[in-house]
Amino acid sequence: MQSTITRTSTAEAYDAFVVKNYARPALTLVRGSGCSVWDDQGREYLDFTSGIGVSALGHCHPIWIEAVRRQAGTLIHVSNLFRHPLQAELARQLVLRAGPGRAFFCNSGAEANEALIKLARLHGVKKAGGKEGQCFQIIGAKDAFHGRTFGSMSATPQEKIQKGFRPLVPGFVFGELNDLQGFANLVTDQTCAILVETIQGESGIKPCTDEFLAGLRQLCDRHGLLLLIDEVQCGIGRTGRFFAFEQAGILPDAIAMAKGLGGGFPIGAVWIRENAAEHFQPGSHGTTFGGTPLACAAALAVLHVIEEEKLLANVATHSGPWLQALEKLAADFPKHVKGVRGRGYMVGVQMAAEPAPYQAALREAGLLTVLSGHQVIRLLPPLIAARPQLERSVEIIRGVLKAQR
Repeated sequence: MQSTITRTSTAEAYDAFVVKNYARPALTLVRGSGCSVWDDQGREYLDFTSGIGVSALGHCHPIWIEAVRRQAGTLIHVSNLFRHPLQAELARQLVLRAGPGRAFFCNSGAEANEALIKLARLHGVKKAGGKEGQCFQIIGAKDAFHGRTFGSMSATPQEKIQKGFRPLVPGFVFGELNDLQGFANLVTDQTCAILVETIQGESGIKPCTDEFLAGLRQLCDRHGLLLLIDEVQCGIGRTGRFFAFEQAGILPDAIAMAKGLGGGFPIGAVWIRENAAEHFQPGSHGTTFGGTPLACAAALAVLHVIEEEKLLANVATHSGPWLQALEKLAADFPKHVKGVRGRGYMVGVQMAAEPAPYQAALREAGLLTVLSGHQVIRLLPPLIAARPQLERSVEIIRGVLKAQR
């Protein structure tokens, strides 16, 4: 069926037919290649949104395209009532990177976090000797973001996310990020797990300290709790390590993944430590589309390119000088930039005022960015970005800040 939507009518069609739950700019993107995208007027933009961390390999990587094309002509979907070799291989690859355990596949980060929440509840039932409703509390972090389903939204203590949807799922309490004693004070007999993002992405790029993560691991071990790590945005190489928590030298009990794992194809995954994975038995959890042959082919292509093109080393090598150049902007333009924080290719530029006008000016100058909480402009370049693209991003930001003087 040929589309009747033309370039000139796309905006009108959105206005007439698409639910208005996003505040989109007047920009229609039609093509992408590498670190760039083009709009319907033929204008090129440096894409440092990466689809909010999804396009780990940039746009239209040839190896990824060929893997998806080949699989689409072989076998697209089978239900999880049956096995297929690509899901087995993707599970093996994730276990090789995370450690002994098992993988569960779904379709998104929110679904991956839902699986973590369900795993925590099952752990709590076992901890309470088989009794439900006695050990079900999960300790999370203030300003966290884990998704927009009811469970993941209930684990997200932000008014803008929860407003209008109460009553929420009970059983969540929240401590200040990096306040280990504050988390310890929240532990009770009803606590079954602790859930944190290694780096809070939607709340202004706020990393957990290594000491905090190590302390949480010890706290969970001491009280028989599961340590659940949300790496939906910060994982899959974004910090120069495959998992961001690796820097702290810990191993959680379960890890939520999505975004960059599929390189643009929807897939989520959960790695679960062997002793905790047994909580899920036939009938306790499932999904129709999770881990299809096509989704797994896309994810395996991502993992292959990350290894083949040494993208972890690429991020580790180039992110330091890039971060220093961004920090110099803060020193040169203190009226506009309060500071820069982040790791690898996950960076937040803390603005001194409302960031939306700056973001619009950056877009007009050819750089696409993402807003984050508390007046932060988020920069999420593809893992393939190298010195030329990173330096260009700094030049564009500098030019916009100069014009604001």
